[in-house]
Amino acid sequence: MEKLDMTITDPLSNPPLADPVDTPPHWRRFAPDLAEDKVLFSELVPGGGHWSYSLPRGTTLRMTALENGANLSLVLYSAREKLERYNMPDSLKAQHTAHYTRGHVLMSDMGRSMASITADSLGWHDSLGLLLDSRLLHEKYGDHSYQNHRNGMYRSGRDGLLIEIGKYGLAKRDLVAPVNFFSKVSVDEEGRFNFVPDHAKVGDYVDLRMDMDVLVAFSTAPHPLNPSTTYSAKKVGLAAWRSGPAGKDDYCRHFRPENARAIHNADMLYLV
Repeated sequence: MEKLDMTITDPLSNPPLADPVDTPPHWRRFAPDLAEDKVLFSELVPGGGHWSYSLPRGTTLRMTALENGANLSLVLYSAREKLERYNMPDSLKAQHTAHYTRGHVLMSDMGRSMASITADSLGWHDSLGLLLDSRLLHEKYGDHSYQNHRNGMYRSGRDGLLIEIGKYGLAKRDLVAPVNFFSKVSVDEEGRFNFVPDHAKVGDYVDLRMDMDVLVAFSTAPHPLNPSTTYSAKKVGLAAWRSGPAGKDDYCRHFRPENARAIHNADMLYLV
């Protein structure tokens, strides 16, 4: 990535402990509407990259496509108890949907809203397509090792996420189905998945508000259903900012009764 400095936070505190120091203002390039006094940090993530954060409740992560056809695969775990994590089947079933957009929440296996989509320029983010793994990576793109390609390599989304969650003591059995932000996968009448190439355009963005203290891990490797035979992972911009938790009139809270209950269940963790 193009910067290494980031805000030091305590995952169980709200707000973060300190303002950023000597942090490059990358967010000015792709999210100039954000209030300067609320931005915590920003990143330019190269295609095929991966990273992770511990973000407190009331923080929103702005994700912006910096190239056409971007994909960002993201998973969530509770920072308080890592056994609680994003649950794709429960989230989709409760909200009667097969894809995500503004108003939807990402629920844990405990019925709590871990994060809410508060803004979205695309209207469709894939929830079903899973991850590019090493076998498919080599079948589609061939071998591209670090040593033989002068510090360049191909890395699958699955391997990238395993590296990131491993930093927190998690392993293969803990890797859950991700949300593939910026990607669109539809299902036809025969149950076949159809990938829509270049769904995201430069400048498309989505805001994900954290409703709990969470561990966020992500990869910008290509979507596994992308038909391209060229490894063409795309750059994504990230900016974290203090938005505050969901209020009484929050759009996501009122989007569906199930969402209101899930956000309420998250709120109950923070009564004191």
